[in-house]
Amino acid sequence: MNAQLKPVPPVLMHPMLDPDRLSASARRVFDIEADAIRGLSARVDASFFRACALMLDCTGRIVVSGMGKSGHIANKIAATLASTGTPAFFVHPAEASHGDLGMITDKDVVLALSNSGETDELLAILPLIKRQGIPLVAMSGNPNSSLARLADVHLDVSVPVEACPLNLAPTSSTTATLVMGDALAIALLEARGFTADDFARSHPAGSLGRRLLLRISDIMHTGDQVPSVASGSSVSDALIEMTRKGLGLTAVVDATHRLLGVFTDGDLRRTLDDSEIELRGTTVDALMTTRAKTITSDKLAVEAARLMEDFKIHALLVVDGDGLLVGALNIHDLLRARVV
Repeated sequence: MNAQLKPVPPVLMHPMLDPDRLSASARRVFDIEADAIRGLSARVDASFFRACALMLDCTGRIVVSGMGKSGHIANKIAATLASTGTPAFFVHPAEASHGDLGMITDKDVVLALSNSGETDELLAILPLIKRQGIPLVAMSGNPNSSLARLADVHLDVSVPVEACPLNLAPTSSTTATLVMGDALAIALLEARGFTADDFARSHPAGSLGRRLLLRISDIMHTGDQVPSVASGSSVSDALIEMTRKGLGLTAVVDATHRLLGVFTDGDLRRTLDDSEIELRGTTVDALMTTRAKTITSDKLAVEAARLMEDFKIHALLVVDGDGLLVGALNIHDLLRARVV
């Protein structure tokens, strides 16, 4: 029986859904906004330098504010500044007029965003900011606007045209403002000598934070959880210890708990394949690997993952500077910690 064709959803039959027309529209947006961004390069001038200087000298925080679409961009710029070493937060200009202005101190710098430079809610709070002597950096698309005239530093983010075919919806202008904000954040990042470790400290829950901050000591098994048997133990005792601790290996230690070797699942399989070895009368010392791969507890967890990958192993013993056994971990511990 012939399979019945599924009916075309009505939305897909819309006369405006022409693939060529939609693709052309998308490419036009890309071109217009790319041109708007390229136009910013010439505006990285003395004003940009002064804005950076004010922010670097700031002993408080950068307070970023804007209304409407500019407010959304301001919120993102504040988040980018904060995560790259420049303490910052967003204040809604309308809420500032109803109490939130108290969040701004004379140690702060205000970064105000308005494409027109005439946003009422923003202009309403500027006299109070200026009265407190708080430095004001403005980003607008109108160098002759009220906002630009009141600012200590004005950054011109004007664009020739919006990507919106009506030249109404903020598109190119918001993109240009966002990019200028990113330029400030990265310039400040480099001026501060902000490092990947600094970034990780402000992103401890992210994958980069885990890779750069999580150490072996944070995830390794310790104490009674560490599989170990004394030198001279039987293979049977080693197998019982491996099974009980569930890490796929056991350390072999001397009386001082110094690591002598490691006995793994792989060692056991190789032993079983050798018909000349009599397990009943053999000690674990005869079968262990004496040059065990180890790591110290102060190393990053990602280094353990790299070591396991390089040597095609699934677990590691952790030793201190004197070679004493202090812990153990396996690939499942790294997976649980989302290091790999």
